Order: sequence, then C-alpha cells, then structure tokens
Amino acid sequence: MNENSDLKINDKWILSARGKKNHPDPDRPYGWLIEKERTISGSVEDTGIIFLTNRECPFHCLMCDLWKNTTDRAVETGTIPAQIRFALQKMPGIRHLKLYNSGSFFDTGAIPEEDYSDIASLLKNLETVIVESHPRFIGERCISFRNMLVPELQIAIGLETVNPDVIKIMNKKMTLENFTKSVAFLTKNGISTRAFILLRPPLLTESEGIRWAEQSITFAFESGVECCTVIPVRSGNGAMDQLLKKGYFNPPDIRSLEKVLEFGLRLKTGRVFADVWDLALFSDCEICLEKRVARLTEMNLYQTIPAPVSCECNENNS
Repeated sequence: MNENSDLKINDKWILSARGKKNHPDPDRPYGWLIEKERTISGSVEDTGIIFLTNRECPFHCLMCDLWKNTTDRAVETGTIPAQIRFALQKMPGIRHLKLYNSGSFFDTGAIPEEDYSDIASLLKNLETVIVESHPRFIGERCISFRNMLVPELQIAIGLETVNPDVIKIMNKKMTLENFTKSVAFLTKNGISTRAFILLRPPLLTESEGIRWAEQSITFAFESGVECCTVIPVRSGNGAMDQLLKKGYFNPPDIRSLEKVLEFGLRLKTGRVFADVWDLALFSDCEICLEKRVARLTEMNLYQTIPAPVSCECNENNS
C-alpha cells in the first residue's frame, strides 16, 4: 500500500479538482437504457435503467463522477414522476427497473416525499424496482415508499471497500457500522439490498485491489445483502485524475475484474455482477478484450464460471 501521509482529501479539494458540468434538461432524465440482468429467480430478463436529472448528492465521494449531469438546485415537486413517465414510454414491456438519481433516492432534498405515491403508481406493472441510497437516508421513508409499491423494492448501497485506510480518504461520510445497520434495518423490514464494491480504489496495488474487493464482497454478504456489483475504479472526475498523476491511483486490469467476479461466484451466497461499462479502459490487449468482455457478460447473466480466456497477455502479466 502506498504512503498517504500528505493526502488531504475533503470536500473543498474534491470540488476544486472538478471540470465543468453538463447542462441536462431538468424536465427529462439525462439517460435511459435497457440491459439484460439475471433476476433473483434465476431468469435473464430485460431491466430498464433511468438516469434521473436532479441536484447533486450532498456527499462528495472521492471517486464519484455523477455530479457531471446534475442541476444546480433540486427539481420541483412532480418533475421526477414526469421524468419516469417519459422514460418508461421508451422501454415498453420491461418488468424490472433501476432508478438512479445521482444521489440517494430517499434524500428528500432531491426527491420529495410528495412524489412517492405518483412514482409508485407509475411502477405498478413492474416486478422489481431498484433504487440507490446512502446509509444516512435509510429509515422509515424506505418503509413508507415500499408500502406504496406493487413491485418488490431493492435498495443498493455503496459499501465500496472494507479497507480501513481507503475508507478514511473516500470522503463518503459513512462507516462499516453504518452499512451493516442499514442492511439489518432493511432486511428486518423485508427489503432486500445490494452492495456496490470498488475494484482497486486509491492507495492499493493490483494484488491488494483484488484481495480487498474479495474481502468486501464477503463482508457485504455476511452483512445480509442479496447481491454485489463490482465496479472497476476509473479516473475522469478530476479528483481521481489528480491522484493518478501523483501515483496514488492506477486503474485496475480487466483480468483482475475477472478474478474478483470468479471469487464472488464461487461463494454461492448471492448474485455477483461485474460492471462491464467501457471495459476497454482496463485492458492493454486488443487481442483478447472482446473475449474477456464476453466472458464477464456470460458470468453476469448465468452466474457460472466459463473457461478462462487464453491469450499471450496472461503470461506477460503473470
């Protein structure tokens, strides 16, 4: 692990390292798509994702780049239901939906409680709804929203890592105890959870990145989550670029993502996914990239471990 005595990471530093934001239309989600995902029942089905346009999250986490598509202030009451209605018309027939709002769904500074009933009404024909939340917003509002829903609610929480040194510099303003208490509260009230796990955050070597991601998956499942998603850490948000220049961070290798996903699947404790967005960023071998992406996608969808990819780069990086 790298020495980090001179790292002074806080809100001010993270904000000062940023570039310019985009200017999304506050009356429209800034993105939507449909992806295949393995459901908890074991089938592979279409899952819609709506990227809601709203104000920035109040927590300025070190690795976050979601601020790029946020408004300068919270959108008005009724705007979020209108965004959801618009996007759902673009993805007819889906049965599962992820609502991502560049922050926490249960932050009333972003999504007012007055919108919950309208949102629930729009989602009545679905089977599953997944939203994100920081542990500080986990509480009775989650139960209130769940009670309005016809589909099953799942809440995703960013665990990120259980490495104590890395947690200190993430600026996430949460502890492992906050995470476990949130999961326990939701589980007690019949709401399933999934965790986001980071692969090779700052301060870690490649091998350390693998080991701590594996330990974080184990911790998440022991805490009671149903599903884990492993996200390789990238630069591009300003702060991470600064750490890259100073030698405190390097993006992980795609082969490491394969190893961590294999580890999670072998646990057979719950679903484990790898984030496969823009994986070319994590590969230095054009020969096998397409095969590795296909292998990771297969593992995501079928939760099995296919034969490893054969390539000369395996020997060059062993």
